[in-house]
Amino acid sequence: MSRAGPTRFTGRTALLTAAASGIGEATAHRLAAEGASVLVTDVDAEGARRVAEEIGAQGGRARHRALDVTSVDAWTEAVEAVTSWTGHLDVLHLNAGQNFPGAAHELDDAAWHDQLRLCLDSVFYGVRAAVPLLSTARGAVVITSSVHAVIGFKGFPAYAAAKGGINALVRQLAVEYAGQIRFNAVLPGAVATALWAETPPEYKAQTIARTPVGRLGAPEDIAAAVAFLASEDASFVTGQNLLVDGGRSISSQE
Repeated sequence: MSRAGPTRFTGRTALLTAAASGIGEATAHRLAAEGASVLVTDVDAEGARRVAEEIGAQGGRARHRALDVTSVDAWTEAVEAVTSWTGHLDVLHLNAGQNFPGAAHELDDAAWHDQLRLCLDSVFYGVRAAVPLLSTARGAVVITSSVHAVIGFKGFPAYAAAKGGINALVRQLAVEYAGQIRFNAVLPGAVATALWAETPPEYKAQTIARTPVGRLGAPEDIAAAVAFLASEDASFVTGQNLLVDGGRSISSQE
C-alpha cells in the first residue's frame, strides 16, 4: 500500500504507457494502490496483462491493452477504450522510450528518426488524442524525460535531443492548456531497471560513485514522483521538469 494512503486517486482513471516493466510498472502499482482505475498499456501485451492481473490480485482496479505509442490509430483506440471503461481520463503517464546509442557521425537517418519518433512524437500523439478527455476532467499529464536532457553523455545525441524536446514541450503544453490540464515531467537518473542487469559492474560502480545519494534509483522512486505530480498535492505545479536523479545532475564528481 502506498505510504501516501489509499485515497489520493480514488474515483480517477489513469492511462500509463510502457507499463509492463520498470518505471511504468511501478507507477501502475502506485496509482492503483492509491485508488486509481489503471489502464496498463505496453507494446508488450502479455506484460501489460500480467501487471493488470497483479494489481487486481492486490485489490486494485486495472485493465490492460497492447499499445504501440508511435501509432496514431492505436492512440485513438486506447482513448476510446478508456471512454468505454470509466467515461473519463484524469491522469496520463507517458513513459515510453528506448535509448538508441551512437555518436552523431555514426547514426543513420533511420536511427535518428526512430529515436525521436518513439520518445518525442509518441508524446505528441498521446497528448493530442487525450486532450478532450483530460480537459473535461481537468486532468494531469506526467511525461518521463531523462537526466540526459540536462547533462551531456557521450554517444547519445538522439536520445538527448528527444528528451530535451520533451522538456520544452512540457512548458509549451502547460501554457497552451493552462487552467484545463497540468503538464509536468520527471527526469530520472540511473534507475535499476532490467537494462542495468546487463550493464558491466565497473560502469555501474562508476555511476553510483558519481551519484551523491550513493545508489541507483529504484523504479518506485520515480513512481512516487509521478504520483505526486499527477495528484492534487501538485495542483499548483505545472510546466516543470523534476529531476529525480539522486543528485547526479548537480554533482561535480567525475
